[in-house]
Amino acid sequence: MTPSETLISVVIPAYNYAHLLPRALDSVLGQLADDVELIVVDDGSRDNTTEVLAGYAARHPQLRAIHQANAGPAAARNRGIREAAGRYVLLLDADDELLPEALAQLRHAVAARPDAGMFLGAQVSVFADGRERLRQPTPVPALAPRELIARYLLQKRIAISHCCSLFRRDLLLQCPYPESLRKGEDIAVFAYLLVSAPVVTVAQPLARIHKHDDSLRHNRDREEENALGIVREVFASLPAECQPLRRRYTAQRYLSLFRIAQADRDPAAARRFYACALRLSPLQALRWGYLRKALRLLVRR
Repeated sequence: MTPSETLISVVIPAYNYAHLLPRALDSVLGQLADDVELIVVDDGSRDNTTEVLAGYAARHPQLRAIHQANAGPAAARNRGIREAAGRYVLLLDADDELLPEALAQLRHAVAARPDAGMFLGAQVSVFADGRERLRQPTPVPALAPRELIARYLLQKRIAISHCCSLFRRDLLLQCPYPESLRKGEDIAVFAYLLVSAPVVTVAQPLARIHKHDDSLRHNRDREEENALGIVREVFASLPAECQPLRRRYTAQRYLSLFRIAQADRDPAAARRFYACALRLSPLQALRWGYLRKALRLLVRR
């Protein structure tokens, strides 16, 4: 297979998921074709991921395993994207799985809209208690970049997820995942893709995404530094017409910190974060859902 023949590269970043990785691998290998490649980036796993990959590679020579020292999910994704040959990349998490015919559906979607930079599919969310929920992709209208970014960052009316989305590889190379961020590294990439090329939605569910607690989500170490880093990375790649939204989005990040601190029963931090948001953008901070929580903090003081 030559690079010009590869349409889709499925990239799986893996770190300490040896017990779940076979499910993801099987879901892709069952629908491989001549125009699809599978790349797994083992990000310095300490479990038996290496052995699992070796066993699969022996049985499936079309699987390409890459091993690197642990550098985080952003670095693993970037490595896979650089090594890929496809025009498009699907980034599948090691604990999730593609649904049968997902790649065929995406192939048809690409053929119908070769100008698109991103395809957003439906997904099946699988919860720890066994419940499942079908989630359709949110519509992405053809709007000016500033309006699209406002919908995505501030109004949260556009949802983008890995595993059920297909991205044009040349755009990912232009805006790599920020490797300095501990979490939220995908926001800058998704924002850039939104304003760089048309977005197409696919109604068919493409992946089963398994929901579980993420230890990073509850790690508040250097949380403010990371939040401001997200803002910096997001607006570094957006056009000039989107830059006036930066202050409001900074306020939005502080409101997220406010909500987390309140849930963590840290009223001092919650009050400080809310005050920062209020100073930056009263429009964001005075929305009733946030204001009601802030007033409760003042009453309990």
